Amino acid sequence: MTPSLSARRPGRIVSYDDHAGLGEVEASGDADQGGDRYPFHCTQLLDGSRHAEPGQQVSFRVIPGHRGRWEAAEVG
Repeated sequence: MTPSLSARRPGRIVSYDDHAGLGEVEASGDADQGGDRYPFHCTQLLDGSRHAEPGQQVSFRVIPGHRGRWEAAEVG
């Protein structure tokens, strides 16, 4: 299933590695859209902090990423 690219989605950060600047966000919502996980890079954090806390509630957009995977963008 192709995720909606334009809509912001609610979710939470499930993991984040400060050293690598890589994390993963899990979408929340309806059964057909919730639970999907998307990787993100620290440059996609809207607050510019380059740090994210696992468990933090966020919203994000889904974009086509590297190697044919979907990624989270504009995480904040």
